[in-house]
Amino acid sequence: MNMHAAPQRTPAETALIDTFGARLSLLPGDGDLMIQRDNAIEQIKMGLPTRRVEAWHYTDLRRLLSSVPHYDETARPEAIAPLIDGSTVLPLLNGASSSNTSGAEGLDVRRLKNMLEDGSFSTGLGSLDSDDAIGALNTAFFGDGYLLDIAEGSALAAPVEVQNLHAGGQSHVRLPVKVGNGAKATIVERQSGTGKALVSSISHLTLGDDAELTWLIVQDQPDDSTYFGQFNAELGKNSKLTLFVMNAGGKLVRQEINVTAAGEGAVFTLRGVNLLAGDTHTDVTMVLDHAVPDTTSTEVIRNVVTGQARGVFQGRINVAKYAQKTDAKMACNTLLLSDEGEFSSKPELEIFADDVQCGHGATVTEIDHDHLFYLMARGIDEKTARGLLVKAFVAEVIEELEDETLVEALEAMLDGWFAEHG
Repeated sequence: MNMHAAPQRTPAETALIDTFGARLSLLPGDGDLMIQRDNAIEQIKMGLPTRRVEAWHYTDLRRLLSSVPHYDETARPEAIAPLIDGSTVLPLLNGASSSNTSGAEGLDVRRLKNMLEDGSFSTGLGSLDSDDAIGALNTAFFGDGYLLDIAEGSALAAPVEVQNLHAGGQSHVRLPVKVGNGAKATIVERQSGTGKALVSSISHLTLGDDAELTWLIVQDQPDDSTYFGQFNAELGKNSKLTLFVMNAGGKLVRQEINVTAAGEGAVFTLRGVNLLAGDTHTDVTMVLDHAVPDTTSTEVIRNVVTGQARGVFQGRINVAKYAQKTDAKMACNTLLLSDEGEFSSKPELEIFADDVQCGHGATVTEIDHDHLFYLMARGIDEKTARGLLVKAFVAEVIEELEDETLVEALEAMLDGWFAEHG
């Protein structure tokens, strides 16, 4: 008989397993959900992903997640102003939804805690696969969130802003969203807080035929916090999804994006900005499936790296055998501002159709010294000149957003980050 010793667990793995045992009775739901939770913690017991797992090759989670904070039931997050005045704000405070929330016209909002308790919620439970550490972690611990249902043919007058805020400890939430046929809306997802925390957040979007949606993920966690985000979307016929992601904080960050262009004529646009400083580690990983003919996608990621920060962009575009006339382009551009900073880019195309237009590219550069000299020769000091050039590099992506109010708000965040790290 072969005897195999159990793998030695890291302090973080041990803390997650112990926390699950202590909190299981406090988590809402029973039956199938509890089976899913048990399966999720068993996946964590097998060990967090290491570099040997292809999807986590540049983010050795088992090594990087060195500790896990305890839940802090007494913590009270501070309210923040919405990115755009007049937005419908849906707060999630330390992982708990608000009972005082009401949707705008054309928007139905339901609290997941209530749905988990009565057994009416089952969207996306469990992990996507055996390497889905974020799905396992979130399934094991999440207890609340919001379900948003945007009515068919409606056009929301103001953005919907979901604020996932913490004051330290742990927070795990979900955000399933259904956008009806022909509907139009803007959703802003804020991921922020104060104090050391472990945060996981999973969104599931179903975009109906002929619908148009702009979704912003704005993440500015504290410098000692860990943030795991996962965005999953399925696009209907002739639908348009614009996803904008800004990472401007967090000690350890992994933002996953999984999109399927499932309807002919679907258009997916991804724009991302990663502002990396200190000794942080930020990973944006995208998998995009073109599953049917005549779909289009463009992805542009801009990264600014300073200090000893490390960044990752993994982007894989899959084109199915029957997805003829696919048009897919992907680019990752990085500006390195220090010798100690690093950025790894891994663009991939997997194409099984023969009538397609697909391409990808990646660049890494430093500030152009000729441009810097040009500005300084006109009386601008070096720090200000460098800031102008860096901001121009990033703002080009932000300004693609059609809403000027959104552009102004995001550029204000840029200015704040440059003032601190420039």
